[in-house]
Amino acid sequence: MSLNYHNYDALSFDCYGTLIDWESGIWLAFQPLLLENPHLQVDQNQVLTDFAEFENEIQSDQPGMPYPEILTSIHNRFALRYDLVTNEGLDNAFGTSVGEWPAFPDSVEALAHLKKRFKLAVLSNVHDAGFVASNEHLGVEFDAIYTAEKIGTYKPDVGNFEFLFTQLLAEQGIPRERILHVAQSLYHDIQPAKMLGLDCVWIDRQGLSTGGDWGATSAITELPEVDAVFADLASFAQAAVNS
Repeated sequence: MSLNYHNYDALSFDCYGTLIDWESGIWLAFQPLLLENPHLQVDQNQVLTDFAEFENEIQSDQPGMPYPEILTSIHNRFALRYDLVTNEGLDNAFGTSVGEWPAFPDSVEALAHLKKRFKLAVLSNVHDAGFVASNEHLGVEFDAIYTAEKIGTYKPDVGNFEFLFTQLLAEQGIPRERILHVAQSLYHDIQPAKMLGLDCVWIDRQGLSTGGDWGATSAITELPEVDAVFADLASFAQAAVNS
């Protein structure tokens, strides 16, 4: 499907996995624990797979838990699974690591170009302070920022997208049919957004469409239909701005 980008006034973004390279950040944040336990032979993909499993369990069971506490719990559960030595300091350091996760190399320039044409919104599964820290890496002023802390639940809860629709209409005067959602996660974003009829662009950072790994994102059995697919944000920005 070829999108007519003139049909949209706002782009809503998932942040982590789409704009911020959370998989690199998560892997680096696990290094102190792995260095403390050098006997464990585990690769990055296994760490990310375990992360996805634990994150999904905790967010489903305790949707009101602040994201730093979720990360702290993930770190502790990982240590327990592999019988590793950890402590409160290591667990808490992982819990506060969001702001250290790097941006993808193309995010800053792509967002700057997109800002010239669209209102930019973020719909993210983190806490307010975590996104503020991450936005230091992105260098763009978003027109709207909606975090799980503000909303009270985590994606893929469709209520997060309903919150986006309500707030963008109230604050920016933009109706849902003029919003295009841009995201990497099929599980957290594309699938629930499509359930609500929201047009979506899939930023396939993991190369799932060509056989890549799910990494830190929960896997789904059936791929939802998307309105456009790009391998990275730079390619999307070029298409959207130059159309």
